[in-house]
Amino acid sequence: MAASRPLVTVFKVDGTSDAKKPETVKLPSVLLAPIRNDIVQFVHSNMAKNKRQAYAVKDMAGMKHSAESWGTGRAVARIPRVSGGGTSRAGQAAFGNMCRKGRMFAPTKIWRRWHRKINQNQKRYAVASALAASALPSLVLARGHRVEGVPEVPLVVADEVQAIKKTRLAKTLLDNLDAYADVEKAKNSRKLRAGKGKMRNRRHVQRRGPLVVYAEDQGVSRAFRNLPGVEIANVERLNLLQLAPGGHLGRFIIWTKAAIQKLDKIWGTTTRVSVQKKGYTLPRASMVQSDLTRLINSDEIQSKVRPAIKQVKRARQKKNPLKNLGAMVTLNPYALALRRSALLAENRRKDARAKVVANKKAGKKIVPTADEKTHAKVQTKNYQRLVGPGAGPGAFEPIVKVVEVTKKKGLQEEVKEEKKELPTPAAAAPAPAAAKPAATKPAAAAPAAGKPAAAGAKPAAAGKPEKKDDKKAPAKGGEKKGDKPAGKK
Repeated sequence: MAASRPLVTVFKVDGTSDAKKPETVKLPSVLLAPIRNDIVQFVHSNMAKNKRQAYAVKDMAGMKHSAESWGTGRAVARIPRVSGGGTSRAGQAAFGNMCRKGRMFAPTKIWRRWHRKINQNQKRYAVASALAASALPSLVLARGHRVEGVPEVPLVVADEVQAIKKTRLAKTLLDNLDAYADVEKAKNSRKLRAGKGKMRNRRHVQRRGPLVVYAEDQGVSRAFRNLPGVEIANVERLNLLQLAPGGHLGRFIIWTKAAIQKLDKIWGTTTRVSVQKKGYTLPRASMVQSDLTRLINSDEIQSKVRPAIKQVKRARQKKNPLKNLGAMVTLNPYALALRRSALLAENRRKDARAKVVANKKAGKKIVPTADEKTHAKVQTKNYQRLVGPGAGPGAFEPIVKVVEVTKKKGLQEEVKEEKKELPTPAAAAPAPAAAKPAATKPAAAAPAAGKPAAAGAKPAAAGKPEKKDDKKAPAKGGEKKGDKPAGKK
């Protein structure tokens, strides 16, 4: 970034300038230096460490006991223990950071590395960047300063300001320049500090206001020092901690005419060596024209670059044909017919299965029709054509399993049983009690009075006896072989 004006207007104490012929000064080269925020942050953090004071605990704190370890063998820890007896303190652990009245762990020492050395060229680069950032209104506003009504940034006033000795006149000057709003902002920001600093003579904190830079102190430091947030600095002793508080670029600076004219002698330019800093020249920016958009859109560059590619070609997403039917149809057009036939076969299989289950529950036997047998043969032939000869039905198993009846007699018996189960008109009425079959052991088969019954007497009821009783049946004559007739001794 670079400031946009080569000349800067000088304003009078009353905040005005000659309309016909305003007084101007040349913009110093240091206000056009490259702005490096990273260097400013690094130098600021290291400079802020150089005003720290050393602190430490007393070197012998917690170590003044006459304590000694008891060693091993006494079933206690090996921590040093206070010697002596007759008091509760005797035998208590000492010295350790975990012990009562012991020292702290790793006690702080005053020979800690408090301060930092900074390269001189880095410090100069950081100050030059901070000065250049103060000349850009956008960065000044971004830092939070109220400079909306200020006539120009950087703001330069006449050298008469260096002779002001009263705070009342300094406040009037800031009012005339519309810069007092920034002082009000700093005044309203005053609040209590968070933390223990409230007990260490730094109870309040507030924001920073304008920075007044002068060339010769004729009382200006006494006039501005009592305004809240306002700071004063000599142009020959500029400090980065004031130019970029907190490492934030864009401090609002009010220059006197003599101070801004001295900047070229102090800092020099990119081609001319500084008068005060031996052999020093300002750092040169990597880009002379920092407006990168203007460079890219220029005719000179656009005439050499290729035209922009407006047609966007995106890579096609690969689809898995085993999971995506559309991808499979692209590779194999017959896949759609296979899928359709598989779904139809599945539906037919489900219907046939439901039919078989229903008939089994009803106790009926299924005999496949001629069409079903033909369909099963066609399915088997297609499967063998795809897979190989001699293969089983597999995925193309017939819809209805053919039930082969090998025994004709068994089929006839099943048909007879089905006919028996069917009711006829004559047999619809219930049979009389005399028609009921006799019991396995009827009462009529009982022996006559006074005669014992044979052991294997044949029952009088009609019908074939059970097989298990055939072996016990007697031979003809009602006697078993080798037995004597009844009534004979």
